[in-house]
Amino acid sequence: MKFEIHSIAETQKFAQEMARLCRGENVLITLDGDLGAGKTTWTKAFGKALGVKNTINSPTFTILKSYKQEDGKPLHHIDAYRLEGASQDLGFEDCFDEGITVIEWSHYIEDQLPDDRISISLEEGIGEDRTIVIEATGKETQEILEGYHD
Repeated sequence: MKFEIHSIAETQKFAQEMARLCRGENVLITLDGDLGAGKTTWTKAFGKALGVKNTINSPTFTILKSYKQEDGKPLHHIDAYRLEGASQDLGFEDCFDEGITVIEWSHYIEDQLPDDRISISLEEGIGEDRTIVIEATGKETQEILEGYHD
């Protein structure tokens, strides 16, 4: 699925719709795009729509931050930017077992990720314009995305 968004408000609306689809699921979402493409902006709106009360910010230096969703399940936020070239097992499997995990810069840890996930690419355009590409890579995530409408 591919579409265009033209503002931060549309980025937030897209994140809210994804939160509606993912609520209550155990799912991995990978977010990729250049610096400034809106990955953290998207994650903040996504978390807020899931009822996260704490401030969500980029875990660039801590790598992983966990929050509690409204239903009590965890929302894990991983920034893999500083993990480029890391070859050891980083122990993220536990994050994939319960709740929702959002990973920015996922291509740096590609070999440690489950096969079934929702992959979101944010490609920068002019100003706030973005091209969004969403792909479900397995049966469970395909079922989640079947309910998507913008």
